[in-house]
Amino acid sequence: MKKDLVLEWRQKYALSAILLYLVSTVYLCYLSFIKLKSLPDIVWNTLFWVIIVFSAFNTITKSFISEKSGRQMYYFQLVRPEALILAKIAYNILLMLFLSVAGFGVYCMFLGYKAQDLSVYFLSLFLGSVGFSSILTLMAAIAAKAENAGMLMAILSFPLILPMIIMLNRLTKNALDGLQFSASFDEISTLLGIDLIVIALSYILFPYLWKS
Repeated sequence: MKKDLVLEWRQKYALSAILLYLVSTVYLCYLSFIKLKSLPDIVWNTLFWVIIVFSAFNTITKSFISEKSGRQMYYFQLVRPEALILAKIAYNILLMLFLSVAGFGVYCMFLGYKAQDLSVYFLSLFLGSVGFSSILTLMAAIAAKAENAGMLMAILSFPLILPMIIMLNRLTKNALDGLQFSASFDEISTLLGIDLIVIALSYILFPYLWKS
């Protein structure tokens, strides 16, 4: 994690490019709907998650794909594969949490604030950040072993990302409607289960992938 933080700090253009993409996309949505005094809740919610999902793809793709085989061989001699995959996932979770919260702030600034239950909405941001980070990190590790890694990662990730998007959309819709916390228990438990399963599978399967 420290290594990734140091590299991110040295190569500020990568994070700056993601933030620029985030702000410019939100502003484009604002210009597209500027004639509407208020967006319908479902449109407001869906647009936000579309932006976050594409930001996640652009951010986490470089986890393994951007690293050369020589550096991966160095990691192989230096650390255990379980430690490496957990560190990658943890770092990407922190990065996605930062982008999600920053994106939510910018989104509300341009397109208004809709959530009636802010605690549930921020819980969805946390669960979504963990889920996107764990799924896309594992898929990036798999795709890095093949040609056309970016396309392969998108194909592999879509079936796993889709259930998360559906659950997140339902959970955040409950937050927009101001429903009681108990009404969102099924969505929260499903998202938490997906997050834990993917992290556990990454921990178990990555050593076999790493040896190849």
